[in-house]
Amino acid sequence: MFEDNYNDNSSSCPVEVGSEYDVKIEGKGNSGDGIAKVEGFVIFIPGVEEGQEVTVKINTTRRNFAFGEVVE
Repeated sequence: MFEDNYNDNSSSCPVEVGSEYDVKIEGKGNSGDGIAKVEGFVIFIPGVEEGQEVTVKINTTRRNFAFGEVVE
């Protein structure tokens, strides 16, 4: 019934798949991924440390969070 498609959540999601954002890593999640926010929206980013300022590319979005990767 529910399709895993970022367009379904576009009205509440301030980030878009494929877009890049400059963020500051604010903390760490339970799995060790860094946590950043864009307009209060949580983005999980692997391989970063708290306090880092990085550019991330969004890979996947969900209703309440997204996954991204650091752009080199």
